[in-house]
Amino acid sequence: MNAPLIALTGATGFIGRHLLTELPKRGYQVRVLLRRPSEVPEGATSAVIGDIAKPYNMSAALRDVDAVIHSAGLAHAMSGMPEDDYRAINTQGTIGLAQAAERAGVKRFVFLSSIRAQSGPVAQDVLTEDRTPLPTDPYGRSKLEAEEGLGALGLDWVALRPALVYGPGVKGNMAALLKLAQSPWPLPLGGLRARRSLLSLDNLTAAVDAVLRAPGPLKRPFIVADPEPVTVPEIVASLRAGLGRKPGLIPVPAFLLQAAAALAGRGEAYERLAGSLVASPEALKRLGWQPVSSTRDGLARLAETASSSGA
Repeated sequence: MNAPLIALTGATGFIGRHLLTELPKRGYQVRVLLRRPSEVPEGATSAVIGDIAKPYNMSAALRDVDAVIHSAGLAHAMSGMPEDDYRAINTQGTIGLAQAAERAGVKRFVFLSSIRAQSGPVAQDVLTEDRTPLPTDPYGRSKLEAEEGLGALGLDWVALRPALVYGPGVKGNMAALLKLAQSPWPLPLGGLRARRSLLSLDNLTAAVDAVLRAPGPLKRPFIVADPEPVTVPEIVASLRAGLGRKPGLIPVPAFLLQAAAALAGRGEAYERLAGSLVASPEALKRLGWQPVSSTRDGLARLAETASSSGA
């Protein structure tokens, strides 16, 4: 039998690069949809479609494609962007691509949404797909609106809502924690007790594989997160374990850290770091997804890889 042909957007991004490398190992052919001509790894083909908000050449790009994985879009890190820009790229661009996929006879559309379509940066209760989504920023709203747009189509679709994704090349808060873990100093983070769900690139790839193979129709979102949420001290300890070091954590009271962060103008960053956000992947597990690594092992490998590459 011929390997299923997958069209992938966002192949130059953090998640897309990993999918481009790993999906062929799981038995897929990959066609990369690009904004402009570019080199792609051996074994993948490419098609130029231009700006995702105003694509062209879509019928040729999607010819013979079995499924689309859409990971391109404006990232949450691009804070300060106008809400209309998020809506144009993340919402309308997604819906337009899905409509082209439907016209081309694509069997399934896999949308890389976000846990921020479900919730703000912190949540008091465990997040599940049954809870009413309450995004709190333009990024999260644009992702949720894209999901709602997909729901209006006849195409079979899946929206994956990943928790904070980590792996080689990670940026943002996880990159900052990695840099702190690489420092030689004890860290005053031992008193933080809130738990947060994370997601390794390898577990996300396994989730994409699971929804591609699942019998349909699906037409729903799935939360994706590593099985066990962790505290910030556990994150640092795991990273330092990957470096062959002890945790080196000092239990400074959380209120003192909060006051110091506020004085430094980093109050919002502290709330994201110290607040709880636990997301349940049980629905995806029932579909057949099996995580391939634990958070602690994944974080240790991240630090080890970063150290060996000099990052």
